[in-house]
Amino acid sequence: MLQKSRKEEMIKGLEKAIKESESVVFVNFHGLKVGDETILRRGLRDQGVDYKVSRKTLLKRALSKKAEGEIPELSGEVAIAYSKDEVASSREIYNFQKAHKGVLEILGGIFEGKFVNKDKMIEIATIPSREVLLSKIAFLLKSPMQRLAIAVNEVAKLRP
Repeated sequence: MLQKSRKEEMIKGLEKAIKESESVVFVNFHGLKVGDETILRRGLRDQGVDYKVSRKTLLKRALSKKAEGEIPELSGEVAIAYSKDEVASSREIYNFQKAHKGVLEILGGIFEGKFVNKDKMIEIATIPSREVLLSKIAFLLKSPMQRLAIAVNEVAKLRP
């Protein structure tokens, strides 16, 4: 059994992590093997995402009054993934979940100061990265100009 001072210290650590991050993902990691967890932590760290395992009661205390809405149901063994990037934590957990089927489950999270459910976190996780979105915008801007140039060129060919 943990001492009260140790529990308070853990709650303060969780509160600090939640306060300093842009998004938090609640993860059920039941069945995650040590080797897989090492791979997960390394991949998350490379993307600037932190990962903490916590007792549900301590996590619920740390989450009280930290966001709007109702805390999603935290079932199983719970951890949090959090980062200063709004999308990175959910994207990395989602990608690991796809690669290692049945090991991790997203339970919900905190996004833009509100508790969100599992479906919303998965939706956030599938948002393309900033670089991909910028390249799509560049392509969309380039396409009409390219068509106009082709049309002008064809008109120029028709003139004697």
